[in-house]
Amino acid sequence: MDRSLLAALNAERAARRAAVVVTDFASGRQRLVREAEVGADPLAAEVEKAIRSGKSGIAATSEGEVFLNAHLPPARIVSIGAVHISQALAPMAKIAGFDFEIIDPRTAFASEERFPGAILHAEWPETVLTARPFDPYTAVCVITHDPKIDDFPLISALKTGCFYVGALGSRKTHAKRVERLQEAGIPQSSIDRIEAPIGADIGAATPGEIAVAILASVIAAFRKRKMFADRRGETEPS
Repeated sequence: MDRSLLAALNAERAARRAAVVVTDFASGRQRLVREAEVGADPLAAEVEKAIRSGKSGIAATSEGEVFLNAHLPPARIVSIGAVHISQALAPMAKIAGFDFEIIDPRTAFASEERFPGAILHAEWPETVLTARPFDPYTAVCVITHDPKIDDFPLISALKTGCFYVGALGSRKTHAKRVERLQEAGIPQSSIDRIEAPIGADIGAATPGEIAVAILASVIAAFRKRKMFADRRGETEPS
């Protein structure tokens, strides 16, 4: 790989954007396809499949075979709330291959004792997201039931185009949440992306069952997610 292509690839990786390196077997020539450029590429279908699955592989073209080397940012789940559901979700997310983080300013909840080995931010979301902003490879699960903690990251997730946004609460709770988001200027099309009640409809009742339901929804959303080019126009500027 030549230096300029490597530098371009590293720039995409540093920005947590997906890209595919296409290598022609016959000539050895290589080129970089960024996720935002997939739709215009002659191998659009094959490159999109590689990005969606995260798997590298061989593709046939009219000029011979090429190798598609997929580079995806590690998908992550961010739980807003260090609650019992998060305690159950943390090990499940790791097993499923997701990075997992917890944000909760309540130090009595966000403690190493309750979440051993987890990436834990015992700070307000406004502070954490300044240094570690959301991106399209992030799933956000809002589960504190406290608007003072939940609303800022929820708005940020919708503006950023996170691949999954879910919020815990009853229909009545969500209706009040929708009113607050509308007052904050969030368009209804973005609000409609929120899965509320959070998680797949499996009749979950216990924290462990709700964690399973959340993980099921996150996996489905990640595997069926829209590509970057298809998401343009859906998000609002930060």
